[in-house]
Amino acid sequence: MDVNAYHQRSKHRLDGYAPGPGRLDWANQPDPWRRFEGAPRLRLPFGADGVATRYEDLRRGARPEPAALKLANLAVLFELSLALSAWKEFEGSRWALRCNPSSGNLHPTEAYLVAPSLTGLAGGVHHYLSRDHVLEQRMAGGEDWNAAFGGGAVLVALSSIHWREAWKYGMRAYRYCQHDCGHAIAAISVAAAALGWSVRVIDRVGDDDIARLAGLDRDGDYGDAEREAPDVLLQVGDVRAAVDVDALLALGADVAWQGRANRLSASHVEWRDIDAVAAAAWKPRTTPVATPSLSALPPPAASVLDLPAATLVRQRRSAVAFDGVTTMRSDAFFAMLDTLLPRADVSPWDAWPEPPQVHLAMFVHRVTGLDPGLYMLLRDPAALDELRAALREDWVWAKVGPDHLPLYLLIPYDLRASAQLVSCHQEIAAESCFALGMLARFGLAKREAWRYPQLYRECGMVGHMLYLEAEAAGLRGTGIGCFFDDAMHELLGLAGEEWQSLYHFTVGGPVEDRRLTSLPPY
Repeated sequence: MDVNAYHQRSKHRLDGYAPGPGRLDWANQPDPWRRFEGAPRLRLPFGADGVATRYEDLRRGARPEPAALKLANLAVLFELSLALSAWKEFEGSRWALRCNPSSGNLHPTEAYLVAPSLTGLAGGVHHYLSRDHVLEQRMAGGEDWNAAFGGGAVLVALSSIHWREAWKYGMRAYRYCQHDCGHAIAAISVAAAALGWSVRVIDRVGDDDIARLAGLDRDGDYGDAEREAPDVLLQVGDVRAAVDVDALLALGADVAWQGRANRLSASHVEWRDIDAVAAAAWKPRTTPVATPSLSALPPPAASVLDLPAATLVRQRRSAVAFDGVTTMRSDAFFAMLDTLLPRADVSPWDAWPEPPQVHLAMFVHRVTGLDPGLYMLLRDPAALDELRAALREDWVWAKVGPDHLPLYLLIPYDLRASAQLVSCHQEIAAESCFALGMLARFGLAKREAWRYPQLYRECGMVGHMLYLEAEAAGLRGTGIGCFFDDAMHELLGLAGEEWQSLYHFTVGGPVEDRRLTSLPPY
């Protein structure tokens, strides 16, 4: 199966949904915590309350002086990206929320710190267990291992356990794992920026390299436990530091590893399409692309709320319902969209090695000063002619907003019913201030299959910033993975497969569930 065949088979359609489990087997729900039994554990300190960086500074690219690369600050990196943000309770049930969002709160993404010996930390490969805010040491590196880092940086490898999403969502789960990975990339990038650090995806490595480096290919350590698929390798800290990944791969093969992965479910439903698309999209080693050349843009206008970054990322939540009456000002709307335009040295976009391939088709419902209607935000203005030719001929393409913001009105109209329809009839797409679909240049994936998950990860990064921007605007956001793919394309007048809508999102005034009890994360 190629990636296009999977993509077509996993589409939701007005006359039928993509194959799914039918019903949820609650007794077999996957354990949300991957653990490596027998691996030494290092309890991490909590220090995020001491981070003074304002979110407003980060969105303008104003990082503080880089923090020292030591255990206490690496602990803050995880505390503000992948750690728990709260526990919720209701009628005897208890579940955790995390700083990074995830489809269905199922969290397929796992993280591995690959580091030299630092103050308070032994060099090697460490799995991050968010439930306990601990590192599990999978292997210990020696002096040669330390020398491969060159100083100033560590690596973080991300992987996905597809079964965690497939348990609930079936065939479509592979898609969700990929934009959850994008959420995690952005979350780590923002947390790093709050410490004065940078993040960069190391795009030349292949999936085999990531699997070897993080120990994901060690059959004996997994046994009958659910396997993890390699996603991305990030350099964190000084992204200009020379880290010899090839040397680390060689050294990791010659030492003893510790720990055995726990099994997450007693039994499984086999989703062969997921296995097939994961194999088809397996990334080889590639030539690094040149750093995208980004046009100089003025900084975005200030957000509504001026909050510490540490406060904002930990208060992020996914809305479950909107009130249908809250409006947002047009200046706040423009400022929010402005932060989605890639800028040099601004997190998280400086982490991503590709020029923007994702643009936003927007249903505007309740933005004061703007006509309700269909809009298009181009995250790369160079895509204007191509998208204009690809969409319905009679769209008006009237420029709105600040001069540097490539935002266009396509048609003024009340599209609340249409937004709800294409979003699997979900009211959250109509009762919000706005909803959107992320149009990605799918032709890249048809030409090079390994780009398929990359497109979803870019969508996930966009979604994560919308989550944070919604909080900074005094609103709330939520990702929408359930939508009728081709119904969205038909609404836009989009023919062919060069462009596809991969992820939807919505922002508005939330309705809080007062029945739930909130508890501290740790």
